[in-house]
Amino acid sequence: MRCILVVLDGLGDRGYIRFQGRTPLEVAATPYLDRIASLGMNGLYHALEQGVPLPSEIAHFLMFGYELDGFPGRGILEAIGEGIEVEPGDVVFLARLLPVTMKGDLAILADGSSRIAQEAVEILAGSVKRFESEGLKGELIITRGLQGFFRVRGGASHAVTDSNPIQEGRPIMEISPLEKARHDPDALRTARFLNAYHRWAMKRLARHRVNRRLEREGCLPINAVALQRPGRLCRPRPFSKRWGLRGLSISSSSIFWGLGRMLGMDFVRVSDGPDPCQDLEDRISRAYYQAREYDFIHVHTKVIDAAAHTKMPVRKKDVIERVDKAFEGLVRHFMYDDEVLWVITSDHSTPSSGTMIHSGETVPITMLGRYVRRDRVNAFNEVDCAQGALGMIKGRELMQLVLNFLDRAKLKGLMDAPWDQPYTPGPYIPLKAG
Repeated sequence: MRCILVVLDGLGDRGYIRFQGRTPLEVAATPYLDRIASLGMNGLYHALEQGVPLPSEIAHFLMFGYELDGFPGRGILEAIGEGIEVEPGDVVFLARLLPVTMKGDLAILADGSSRIAQEAVEILAGSVKRFESEGLKGELIITRGLQGFFRVRGGASHAVTDSNPIQEGRPIMEISPLEKARHDPDALRTARFLNAYHRWAMKRLARHRVNRRLEREGCLPINAVALQRPGRLCRPRPFSKRWGLRGLSISSSSIFWGLGRMLGMDFVRVSDGPDPCQDLEDRISRAYYQAREYDFIHVHTKVIDAAAHTKMPVRKKDVIERVDKAFEGLVRHFMYDDEVLWVITSDHSTPSSGTMIHSGETVPITMLGRYVRRDRVNAFNEVDCAQGALGMIKGRELMQLVLNFLDRAKLKGLMDAPWDQPYTPGPYIPLKAG
């Protein structure tokens, strides 16, 4: 048997007055998702703990059955996913060029965005590309738009805070060592180095000819660099050895390409087209036909999450309805194959109103397969699924249930290998009788 996990990024939400206290998913017309739920076993899922908002990269790391303290950091995942050269010991931050306004000696993230050609972005980024201090070397690498990476070499620490305030009207933040590293010389040196880079970059960008031209044209200057989510290479136990499953990820995001590389999973790079329904339908079909080569296939779409970030609940509802149509082929052709375990859920909730980026509510989950109990749930949403037989699932319990319903979970206490793996059979050594 094989498992196909379909993750509808940011599907969960809150209740809104305009929907009489219901969520966008509850009010959306989702006949195909509802049909799948009516034939499967349903519940609620959170990759960590209820109430804790998670970004996609951490949620997926936990969904795939790993521990939070082993997470390598988003900066390094995206960098290796984008093919950025990274060496052991490098620390990589997500970087973004930003418009700021000065209030005294504070740089405040400006309200609005600046329309600037990519060629001009490259010129500005080139003026603050390299910086050296205290034995550390930093390099700004722009990959798309105003976004990219800041790679630090020379013995830097990733145990430092962010500088990107994210929300407009807030100041660029001073970088400090994390509490656990407050006395660590490398963390202290890294914080000094990064704060010096920020000040140096702002001075150079403020007087750059491109920004002076932008100001004359009435546009916001791009006059600061902000960093966040540092990470460094690590070696988590490969997915195949942790769960006994050969894994594949199908997505359009460098986060999952990088996560696949780090966990030893194969991955397929796909692109997002103008029709999100067709995109997801193609990915589900591809997963089904590649299930003969893999034991676990992750399928991802971000279109619902993107709709939620517009902060328009009706728009999110409309996108959910379009995405639901992508499951027509699964309902009509694929879900009756008893060699496939289908799991449909989300990585986190993304509120389509309010100020939070993501929120900490649970998300619905349904499982459909040969050995899965069928409950009495008939609708796929955050409230109806709460009445399902799966109950509340957290973290690595998802992967443990996958093994269980694939008929591959090992009886606790049996030892057919030197380590206590959760799957059977383990990589045992046959005894030679001669």
